[in-house]
Amino acid sequence: MSTDANALAGNWNYPTAMRFGVGRLQELGATCRDVGMKNPLLVTDPGLATLPMIQEAMDSCKKAGLGCGLFSDIKANPVGRNVDEGVAVYRAGGHDGVIAFGGGSGIDAAKAVAVMAAQKETLFGYLVGGRDWEDIPAADIPPIIAIPTTSGTGSEVGRASIITDETNHVKRIVFNPKMMPSVVIGDPALTVGLPKVITAATGMDALSHNLEAYCSPHFHPMAEGVAIEGIRLVKEYLPTATFEGTDLVARSQMMIASSMGATAFQRGLGGMHALAHPLGALYDAHHGMLNAILMPYVLIRNREVIADRLTRLSAYLGLANPSFDSFLKFVLALREELDIPNDLSALDIDTARSDLVGRMAVEDPSAGGNPISLSSDDYSRLFEKAVTGDLSG
Repeated sequence: MSTDANALAGNWNYPTAMRFGVGRLQELGATCRDVGMKNPLLVTDPGLATLPMIQEAMDSCKKAGLGCGLFSDIKANPVGRNVDEGVAVYRAGGHDGVIAFGGGSGIDAAKAVAVMAAQKETLFGYLVGGRDWEDIPAADIPPIIAIPTTSGTGSEVGRASIITDETNHVKRIVFNPKMMPSVVIGDPALTVGLPKVITAATGMDALSHNLEAYCSPHFHPMAEGVAIEGIRLVKEYLPTATFEGTDLVARSQMMIASSMGATAFQRGLGGMHALAHPLGALYDAHHGMLNAILMPYVLIRNREVIADRLTRLSAYLGLANPSFDSFLKFVLALREELDIPNDLSALDIDTARSDLVGRMAVEDPSAGGNPISLSSDDYSRLFEKAVTGDLSG
């Protein structure tokens, strides 16, 4: 494997056009022109909006003779009104495309803005009458260019956005086949300034995507193959990316692992995400951190049907005495190395709403990909174990 970050660059088309490599943000203006944008709206989060990378992006558009607006009023867990307000800015500025710039929150919100840009209803109002976002004609969705600044969600290669419905305290999946960005600019240099805790949490999110896709019972051999290598990249490079944040090789490999995870989970997710989604909506907790904490509890619950699969995975990863236990030991050791809490109580989450969490989890679309079919009571008990730190079977 190369130790030169400059060698980790290239263009490929899987699952969409990707322009990957250190310094490739400078190509943004030309890329906008390539997809037909003349006046894009750059959508990001408020934490990034004032950073030099955003100005660099806008300058690249201006040098290419393009207009470029900015919208950044987005919560860490984006909500419906963030999207509605972004759509209003898009229309008022006469924009013709969206630059989705940021972590999962910024990119998810940006893609939803693009989906709703030509619709009369508000985001959740679109559901009135039984209609679905999937029904929006492709011609109504302007081109999207995605630029990730974290290595976790992989939203840059996804056909969905996770948006919180504040009224009903639930995370909803906005899905449309044409939501996939036209082009992804993957510039690992944009992740260098991420704090350790965010690097660790988002990296564990990438691991959860690859791992749940690998354990899914659904038939998708290509996704399974992608997931295995994505897990290996996280194992090899997440600690370095976390503790040696300027290492561009580690940052590059983690950005690749993130995109691989979101590509792989076309095969399905599972109990980690089925719980993380309602917990994020109820407690406004960081999605990656939730998955990181939930991971061993869900693995243990699914042990009876994934043991053989994790034995094969352990062998591929080069773990001693390949088995379910060796893989679980790896996960626990990685969490400890990254200073990930052992239980949800560290996030000020208690068991008071256990029944509600169970009901929400079993209704979450991710539940359908769990290796074992779990009831709402099962999810409630699993949640309680994760709150109290009970890693018994």
